Amino acid sequence: MISKRQEEILKVIVEEYIKSAKPVGSESICNNMKCSSATVRNEMAELEDMGFLEKTHISSGRVPSEKGYRYYVDSLMKPKNMSGEEMLKLQTIFKNTELDLNDVITRSIEIISEITAYTSVVLGNSSSEKLKKVEVIPLNDVDLVAIVVTDKGHTENKKITLSRIDINDIKKMVDLINELLVGTPIDEVSSKLEFEIKPVIGKYVKQHEMIYNAFYNAFSDFAKSSSSCYFAGKTNILKQPEFNDSDKIRNIINKFEDKNIVDNIEETNNGINIYIGSESKLDNDVTVIKTKYDTEDGEGTIAIIGPKRMEYSKVVSLLEYIKKEIER
Repeated sequence: MISKRQEEILKVIVEEYIKSAKPVGSESICNNMKCSSATVRNEMAELEDMGFLEKTHISSGRVPSEKGYRYYVDSLMKPKNMSGEEMLKLQTIFKNTELDLNDVITRSIEIISEITAYTSVVLGNSSSEKLKKVEVIPLNDVDLVAIVVTDKGHTENKKITLSRIDINDIKKMVDLINELLVGTPIDEVSSKLEFEIKPVIGKYVKQHEMIYNAFYNAFSDFAKSSSSCYFAGKTNILKQPEFNDSDKIRNIINKFEDKNIVDNIEETNNGINIYIGSESKLDNDVTVIKTKYDTEDGEGTIAIIGPKRMEYSKVVSLLEYIKKEIER
């Protein structure tokens, strides 16, 4: 069981280390608390034995462990109010009536990246968009353009090339899609094509395999393009002292480019959620703080990625403010 004094010492160490990125020794804790250096050293040794602190090989100071950060976040952290200047920067975006919601969100995460010097990411969710209709325009004997329209007015065209086009077969395919799949969320259209259209298409369409594959690929591409991911301050994380060697830099950049890893950033829980180190499923040296937002246009995730030595209280306040403004 951690004592009151140990809690105070842990809080000082976490907050000092966040500011300085240097291991914290007993001297600076004595300056913050009225107790002898021998007492502080004993308490630090106990906190290390309990797994809340770690010793680094380069000095006698200690740094918080993942467990230490988690205890700090869950039990010791006090919310930090935003400054007037930060509030003003964000309010300017949210009160700008000329911007649509997507622009408001991307601009606001750019400002968060500027304020915090961390990396921000917004993941939009395409599942809120539903198929409204499909149209096809033949270009010549082998090429046609498929136009997909969603209920949100989002349109996407894809050029399809077939070895020979029977326009009646194409029309039958489009009619089937419009009859059976209108109203389906865009990211479910491909699987519905597979299980609902493919079993019946052979009865109506001669070239069914070729035409089916062309439409399946077009919808898969459309689902990917309408599920948006936008990074702000992508290189900010590399300015942190934790990422000062080339292997770590290469590793984190590769992870930012990896679609499967980026998809892990998506948040399903409401509220502000904090994932430290190994909990982040991104990298053991980072913390990801994220929140889900819900609007009339759908839902998405905003995440801030920084070192484990992140200014937690400030990031939580910023994300709470942004979530509230977006949902309003």
